[in-house]
Amino acid sequence: MPVAPYGTWSSPFTADAIIADSVRLMDVELDGASLWWVEGRPAEGGRQVLVRRTGDGRVEDMTPAPFSVRTRVHEYGGRAFCVAASRLWFSNDADGRLYVQHLGAAPPPLTPRPLTPQSLTPQPLTDEGPWRYAEPQFDGHRERLLCVRETAREGREPSNELVAVAANGAVTVLASGHDFYSAPRLSADGRHLAYLSWDHPAMPWDGTVLWRCRLNEAGEAVASTVVAGGPEEAIFQPEWGPDGELYFISDKSGWWNLYRAGEPHTSVLPRAADFGRPYWQFGMYTYGFTGAGDIACSWCEDGEWSLGVLDLESKVLRPLSVPYTAFDNIRVQGQRLACLGGAPKLPGAVVEIDLASGECEARRVALELRVAAADLSAPRSIFFDSEGARVHAFFYPPANANYQGPQDERPPLIVIGHGGPTGSTTAALEPRIQFWTSRGFAVVDVNYRGSTGFGRAYRDALKGGWGVVDVADCVNAAKYLAAAGAVDGERFIIRGGSAGGYTALAALVFHDVFKAAASYYGIGELQALANDTHKFEARYLDSLIGPYPQMKSLYCERSPINHIRSLSCPVIFFQGLEDRVVPPNQAEMMVAALKEKGLPVAYLPFEGEQHGFRRASTIKRTLEAELYFYGKVFGFAPADQIEAVEIHNI
Repeated sequence: MPVAPYGTWSSPFTADAIIADSVRLMDVELDGASLWWVEGRPAEGGRQVLVRRTGDGRVEDMTPAPFSVRTRVHEYGGRAFCVAASRLWFSNDADGRLYVQHLGAAPPPLTPRPLTPQSLTPQPLTDEGPWRYAEPQFDGHRERLLCVRETAREGREPSNELVAVAANGAVTVLASGHDFYSAPRLSADGRHLAYLSWDHPAMPWDGTVLWRCRLNEAGEAVASTVVAGGPEEAIFQPEWGPDGELYFISDKSGWWNLYRAGEPHTSVLPRAADFGRPYWQFGMYTYGFTGAGDIACSWCEDGEWSLGVLDLESKVLRPLSVPYTAFDNIRVQGQRLACLGGAPKLPGAVVEIDLASGECEARRVALELRVAAADLSAPRSIFFDSEGARVHAFFYPPANANYQGPQDERPPLIVIGHGGPTGSTTAALEPRIQFWTSRGFAVVDVNYRGSTGFGRAYRDALKGGWGVVDVADCVNAAKYLAAAGAVDGERFIIRGGSAGGYTALAALVFHDVFKAAASYYGIGELQALANDTHKFEARYLDSLIGPYPQMKSLYCERSPINHIRSLSCPVIFFQGLEDRVVPPNQAEMMVAALKEKGLPVAYLPFEGEQHGFRRASTIKRTLEAELYFYGKVFGFAPADQIEAVEIHNI
């Protein structure tokens, strides 16, 4: 096997190969014999297409161009369609309207035309629109949709309500008065509705309220009562069971466990594991009821996800033997289970499982892998000490079937801090990590304190400590691996997107450990974020740092832009110019400061991109530009032919 310096290896994971046939898979659904999902297609400019696989195996696009099935309620959106009775309803990204489509026919609009085009740029708006809709649920008893509606208002935060939209487009408000709503769930008999609400400054993983109300003959909500939740209890995914009882996930024990509503509520299975996830988007599901009345569910223990079936009578949780280790969007119908599955050496896929036989089939893969098994780096789950805390990460050593590194050299290490910061990373195959490991880089993907999947105490450990705790964990992950002899302690790199970008920038100014960094729409100035962000995250920093402006001095202290003097390594910035979550001026302020200081810096802005890149051309350019940048910084020549990047001060 040829010996070559780390970073110079020729890799089958080219940027072109990663984006050529790749799609983002989202929002699985079962309806009769059909299986549905949404595909985000970089090759079509990020358009999101609703796809159906029929019972006889035929796969077809259901939403024609230029429709894009997406909602921007809470900006992060999520579930934007529902299907029932040979019809589908969806939110169209371009105008935010709901459309109804009889299968095989063109989709006419259901809701009114907005007063202004759907846009991420501020518009002069009124209380009459435009509107956005999310998480539609079909009410077959009244031939209408139940969904969350968001109304933009000039000079004020948008308002959110739970509404019913009739077949003629008429809207009935079912619940209002709270800052946020999600998860409308109609009982089988159509007489009761359950839903979640929460209010500033709480995020939905801090404290939510589960409501139950009765629907009268006119379909109006009456007699609303609180079932569970509060400021210190986060409720996730209410569902009506086949027994007519209301089930939900609560973290009141310190873990997101399943409960049955009652007096008192009954814990279905007490366990030191998380069965829930943070409600970043609409339509998140981790469990469902089988035809036998059991619960098929996923859960996380020590950073590892499992899938199984819980027998409600015996309280026995039986793991399913499937080739996947990460599971999302669990949907169950009879003895069929569909979900998004991932594994260390399998591409992400829409997966269908026969719960009776255990047969598991990938119905659609996110990426056609054309690489040898030896080209794939298998992640190793590690725990390390960080300031007395036990912290988790996945470590990926370099892997390439055709190369090995010099015996007297250790690989450079890329440290990744995930976004959120209330999120997590899994061991599922991520081609953009393999892009680096197959070129000779080691990667550590850190579930720093504040990540989900490790219980409430671990999640709350970041409160008041953002920019300190997460940074310390990323730094200590790198030091741990260097001390173990696995990586080169003189070539630490840190990269991240959004909140992970902030962690990267904070690590550069508060620690002298990293030699290069990449920020993808990262946060450089916290006051600007507090003053100029969308409603969903408008008070997020209250818990992560402290109330603003009362603690303005702490915001200044934690902002990387105010500590440029401490920054002593090169940085490359990538930014979408239509990003409202982290506006472009965040990156531009940091770039200007680095230029003035004389440090190597590159800035690549992208027209038409928002928070999280969706276009094939953008994904290709960013991956290659980042590799080019590291080559210039560390003095190696990548094997790839890459368009040059303008780097100032180098």
